[in-house]
Amino acid sequence: MAARDVAENGDAELIRTIFSGFDSLSDGVAIWRPDATLLFANRAFRRSFDFDLPADTPYADFVERVVASHEWRLPGSPEGWAAAKIDRFGEVCDETYATADGRVVRSVMAPTDDGGASLTLSDVTAGERREAELRAARDKAEATDEAKSRFLRAANHDLRQPLAALKIMLFNCRAETDAETRDELLHGMDVTTSVMEDLLGALLQIGQLDAGRIKPRVSTFQLSHLFERMDIQLRHQAKEKGLRFRIVGTRATITSDRLLLERILNNLVANAIRYTDLGGVVIGCRRRGDMLRIDVVDTGRGVAPDDQARIFDEFYRAADDRRLEKSGLGLGLSIVSRLASLLHHRVELSSKPKVGSRFSVYVPLGNVWHSQVVETEVNEAVAGEFVGAPILFVEDDDVLRSSMGQLLDRWGVDQRSAASADEAMRFLEAGFRPRLILADYSIRTTTGIDVIESVRRVIGAEIPACIITADAEPKVLERVRSAGVPLLVKPVSPPRLRVMMHHLLFEQSRG
Repeated sequence: MAARDVAENGDAELIRTIFSGFDSLSDGVAIWRPDATLLFANRAFRRSFDFDLPADTPYADFVERVVASHEWRLPGSPEGWAAAKIDRFGEVCDETYATADGRVVRSVMAPTDDGGASLTLSDVTAGERREAELRAARDKAEATDEAKSRFLRAANHDLRQPLAALKIMLFNCRAETDAETRDELLHGMDVTTSVMEDLLGALLQIGQLDAGRIKPRVSTFQLSHLFERMDIQLRHQAKEKGLRFRIVGTRATITSDRLLLERILNNLVANAIRYTDLGGVVIGCRRRGDMLRIDVVDTGRGVAPDDQARIFDEFYRAADDRRLEKSGLGLGLSIVSRLASLLHHRVELSSKPKVGSRFSVYVPLGNVWHSQVVETEVNEAVAGEFVGAPILFVEDDDVLRSSMGQLLDRWGVDQRSAASADEAMRFLEAGFRPRLILADYSIRTTTGIDVIESVRRVIGAEIPACIITADAEPKVLERVRSAGVPLLVKPVSPPRLRVMMHHLLFEQSRG
């Protein structure tokens, strides 16, 4: 109804001005008389619907036309909605409706002083979307916090297991008099501390990866070394359940992050052992083009087709497993999925209920000549190659410098251990000419990179060098990479150090 049609009982010009003002509003406004007939509807209100609103339209007719237009998505049955709206004419009501064209409309009815009612329509699409985005962000943050808490609880369990084993082995070792048995216990302790070291490293990496601060440390290495560690760590778990456990040997060389891939495979094997009651678990690999498919195969309960799509979700457990009190937190496979995605390794599942499962991880094949495979092959005999090799070691920690000096002496190295850059320079002034430099990154007032560059300038040659550090901050790693110097992260095992020394002294010069 236009403004001129309602100029009754008053100043017609004033009323037209007032209603003209209503027409300029972006919100739709309609006013209904006490007898529930339309007094006025502004331009925005009329444009909200694809039907006409003639003068004196009854409110009941308006409601029926809204239903027939299908422009609003109504709750419940259309007939029930219409009956409720007509019955409650003039009552305060604030509701929102989704429209057929994807908008969200807020509808507010309020009574007028004369017994009629006003109806206001507002487009709140943008606000609703922002609120939905905020809710989604909040829910995601809460889920992430919960995921981190549960992940840390699971990691705490993983760390306590080797710690408990280490305590028992230490107790047994103190009382053991047989040399061979003591050697076995010491070997077991060495493996156990290595497991704990890698678990801690993986935890730190995952925490920093969640914060987007670091990237995986990808290298080329021989899979056999990783398989050997898995065999030591996991065989006893299968034995305790009376299961057969077999790792098929391989000479394949792959490219991945060693620690994160080991975490993936350990989770898959632990999961296979947990859900296998009879039979066994086999780990092996097959070449697929330029990729290597690593398989973890079990004869366990299998995964139902309905569960396979969600088996990698955070905290998800299959229906059969939820009935088991000690079936775990449901973190293992979600961690596998996260880490595999991070490494761009495809993970596949092939499973039949009551028959078994095969989890497969696809990793890129690597060049054996670029690998650190020889770690399992470079032993004390090979270390004899170091006899007489002049090596400069720079470390400002007295205990570590002394321990490393003893180790290098045992390998027959002609070594000089310096506590500072000045002391390293004094060795050079005395005529010492190293073929290899091993340096800590943080050395009091300078860095190992600066020491290496200074030594190279004095001697006038690009002497092979390696940085050894416990500082895994991204800026430190980037500085070392920029200098083109290889890096070892503390604590460094003697076998790993031998591999690096062998590579820098002999292999690098050949390349």
